[in-house]
Amino acid sequence: MGLKGFAEGGVASIVAGCSTHPLDLIKVRMQLQGEAIATAAPIHQSLSALQPPRVGPISVGLSIIKHDGAKGLFSGVSATVLRQTLYSTTRMGLYEILKTKWTDPDTNTLPLARKIAAGLIAGGVGAAVGNPADVAMVRMQADGRLPLSQRRNYKSVVDAISQMSKNEGIGSLWRGSSLTVNRAMVVTASQLASYDQFKEMILERNLMRDGLGTHVTASFAAGFVAAVASNPVDVVKTRVMNMKVEAGKAAPYSGAMDCAVKMVKAEGPLALYKGFIPTISRQGPFTVVLFVTLEQVRKLFKDM
Repeated sequence: MGLKGFAEGGVASIVAGCSTHPLDLIKVRMQLQGEAIATAAPIHQSLSALQPPRVGPISVGLSIIKHDGAKGLFSGVSATVLRQTLYSTTRMGLYEILKTKWTDPDTNTLPLARKIAAGLIAGGVGAAVGNPADVAMVRMQADGRLPLSQRRNYKSVVDAISQMSKNEGIGSLWRGSSLTVNRAMVVTASQLASYDQFKEMILERNLMRDGLGTHVTASFAAGFVAAVASNPVDVVKTRVMNMKVEAGKAAPYSGAMDCAVKMVKAEGPLALYKGFIPTISRQGPFTVVLFVTLEQVRKLFKDM
């Protein structure tokens, strides 16, 4: 039963990740808007007045298609597959194990606090396992926004991990890992725990029957909660992972806090919510596809 939980969660996560990849790509590109200003600004100087106009998700998407074609919307999809295989398989399987272990056998209920605790633990462990794929995915998604002379031009996720290890050391594969773990803990706790909680509330109050409508409603609600809670950490994580560290030069950011401070100073507090529209646009469909697919996969695996 434990292995089935990992397999079911992994398959559902890969399907959900690939189907919503274009929205995730747009989110990353939007999160990196204004990065050059932030890294160039002295900490005591505000350059908000020099910020270029912010471009919305539709414009970003159309720009990607214009320069790279429709296939450009799937830049880094191989890294998404590997990330979901490592990260989401681990977090989904571990969450189910903890949820089953902590459920009261007499009442068959699990308090919200324990659901959140299960999500925090499962998300943290999954993120630690999947961080190399996460770094590769961010870089592959961000590559298309750079001038041709500055692009890394990774051919695949394997090539990305290989080049990072060779040129920047093995440690680069875990760059931003603390942020990845923090974000994953927040996302998993808010997404999985809130989905279970919303679903239980809907069924207990007889608002809807247990079916597709309930799953979709609970999924979108959980996706919104996850997006609001995780976006600031996600923006900082994206920038730290994407930064280019050159030999003999100081890194653009010394750490997560330095990155956050520079962003807010140069771009304003709302910079922490850059890419929020595509984030929420992705989290909703991702969560719906994730749980609908999960239910179908469970049916297939039921008698195995």
